[in-house]
Amino acid sequence: MIRTFRSKALAELWLKSSTAKIDPKIHKRVLRRLDQLNDAESAQDMNQPGFDFHDVQGYRPARYTVHVNGPWCITFEFSGEDAVNVDFEQYH
Repeated sequence: MIRTFRSKALAELWLKSSTAKIDPKIHKRVLRRLDQLNDAESAQDMNQPGFDFHDVQGYRPARYTVHVNGPWCITFEFSGEDAVNVDFEQYH
């Protein structure tokens, strides 16, 4: 389950299914990944076709990412069975 967000825009999209702060053309892709993340019980549950799931090097606790579109990714950590610090960013 998603417990916390870093990105206010991402939280708004998740809670209201819309936000002006993220390109509307990618809302569906973002929400599909957030739905999967909300159902995930571990980071490895995000290893889905097309998500380009991998860990982000150099973070403690471990931080993971899934690709959304172009340079945009959703990054997150896991605490127990919950996703925390979920963010929408260009981390490269």
